[in-house]
Amino acid sequence: MDEKDIQEYHNIGKAIKHSDKYRYMSGQMYEHHGTRMYDFNGDRLPSVTTILGLTKDQSFIKEWQQKVGHAKAESIKNHSSKRGTSMHKFLESHITGVGYDDLSPIGTEAKPMAEKIIEVGLLPVEEYYGSEVTLHYPGLYAGSTDLVCSHNGMETIVDFKQANRPKKKEWIEDYYLQIAAYAMAHDYVYGSSIRQGVIMVCTPDLYYQEFRITDHELRTWKHKFLKRLDMYHELIYDEKEKAKVELRATDFTGNEQDTE
Repeated sequence: MDEKDIQEYHNIGKAIKHSDKYRYMSGQMYEHHGTRMYDFNGDRLPSVTTILGLTKDQSFIKEWQQKVGHAKAESIKNHSSKRGTSMHKFLESHITGVGYDDLSPIGTEAKPMAEKIIEVGLLPVEEYYGSEVTLHYPGLYAGSTDLVCSHNGMETIVDFKQANRPKKKEWIEDYYLQIAAYAMAHDYVYGSSIRQGVIMVCTPDLYYQEFRITDHELRTWKHKFLKRLDMYHELIYDEKEKAKVELRATDFTGNEQDTE
């Protein structure tokens, strides 16, 4: 992307002023047995997406995979994931002013989606504190949120989502839980008062949707996330206990002496 292209791209929507109100810490993301984890100075924490993924009802996804076939389901998921990654990079480029381009078929599809979010979704953003911010709640969990900003005068967590078709509120419970988890972590570590979460969704045919939660509803979703966190800890505890039992059984078998 040359200088002219960068300027044209940033002219799509208004420039967003950056504020140094919060100085964000960084954590190292890594994979552990197929799950996403974060390391914050030795504090190893499960990601929010890992917690939600292990505690959600997977029956709908399994039914969909059976309906379309495993190979097609994987192809759709991979394509959506790559498109979402490219869309996020275009959005981050606009917000931070760092040039980015993707001339691949995926990028050609993702760029107009990002532009739609910029034109419509980012208009109420007065200033931003961080883009692609890694957050953590010490001892409990961590994750990366797309944008922390002032949105219509309220400190807000923003999550960008791409979708193959328009969403209904009842389909996106985990999106709300992610927002709630990040808001709790931000408030705890940085002493903030996040009052709002905004989920900005765009489809490949440029259908834009926005879902907001504020104040009381945000508190409700925080309680719901804490219940899922309890479920995760119970699940992990059970798995560890099961592993201990299996290990003890192995040790017993291995140390057993032939007395005959």
